[in-house]
Amino acid sequence: MVPLKVIVFQINDEEYAIDVRQVQSIERVQKITRVPGLPPFVKGVMNMRGEVTPIIDLKERFGMGPSQYQKETRFLIVSVNGVIIGLIVDTANDVIDIHQDQIEPAPETISGTDREYLKGVVKIGDRLFMMVHLDRLISLEELHNIQKG
Repeated sequence: MVPLKVIVFQINDEEYAIDVRQVQSIERVQKITRVPGLPPFVKGVMNMRGEVTPIIDLKERFGMGPSQYQKETRFLIVSVNGVIIGLIVDTANDVIDIHQDQIEPAPETISGTDREYLKGVVKIGDRLFMMVHLDRLISLEELHNIQKG
């Protein structure tokens, strides 16, 4: 069985992971231009190698309040439904290999919208992290509205 490479990142003290195939790059915090009329979790747009890239605060999207930028804060530049966006995370820790059978369903105690963003939970040794379902994190309609500005 071919392992799945994931990038592990942190929000607050929790670890999350996304498929490395969806990640274009990991960037330091850059200037964001605010765009009026977007949802609060969309912080604005930035110029990423000549492309206007929407920036989404994952902490705020998950209902944890806005991110506080630190030295370790990173933008994960990812492809979601064919659209390039930036995700604000506290840190991007490492790239690891997991196997599909290591992904367990999200616990029943996680309910509501949070559950729809998660593919499942991975336990490796004493580490536990959530696999984020990027395609559900931002709907096609939201992506369209963000692109229109």
